[in-house]
Amino acid sequence: MAEELKVNEADGGKLASYIERIERLEEERKELGADVREIFAEAKGNGFDTKVMRQILRLRKMSPADRAEAEFLRDSYKKLLGITE
Repeated sequence: MAEELKVNEADGGKLASYIERIERLEEERKELGADVREIFAEAKGNGFDTKVMRQILRLRKMSPADRAEAEFLRDSYKKLLGITE
């Protein structure tokens, strides 16, 4: 037999509050995404390569050790494939 969910009015108010907070944050995230796209478009208009900018952003999020490991692996893979600079 399924256990019945016991809900009172206070629980309904809490739930509504959580849902509304999440909805507000999702809307803010959407607006921030639009702002970021505008900045990339501005950078592109000024001659910057946005693909490279995104790579730099990813690198900046990494710890120095993780970044060094990723660069080592990339260089090792390039060497294995005969890609020279």
